[in-house]
Amino acid sequence: MNALLDTGPWVALIDASETSHGACVEWFGSFSGKLYSTEPVLTEVLYLLNFSLKAQQAALDYVLRGIVTLVPTDIQSLESAKTLMGKYADLPMDFADASLVVLASESRILNVVTLDERDFKVYRTQDKKAFAIFP
Repeated sequence: MNALLDTGPWVALIDASETSHGACVEWFGSFSGKLYSTEPVLTEVLYLLNFSLKAQQAALDYVLRGIVTLVPTDIQSLESAKTLMGKYADLPMDFADASLVVLASESRILNVVTLDERDFKVYRTQDKKAFAIFP
């Protein structure tokens, strides 16, 4: 299975004090497939783990070891993210979530690993597809 990785589970996997840590460790332990994410998501992860250099380095190691593939944002993706943030302003949609929805539209990957179930149940890809939410 291919899946998009959001901020919450990535942080919870590394930070044992997170309430979802156990569920995320269990889910990732049984996951078989490829994980993709974006630089805005990684930036949020590093910001939320800024209490510990060791935790931040662990997050970076997920990318450096090929566990998570970062997909770069180009100008067209940035424009699409801006449009989505306006469309979902009532939630509101942040840049990291917008980058994942754009990536889903571009890659046709509809599986998202997120703790933000409320918003990802509302978000739709460019061709109006809904997300399958994990864990």
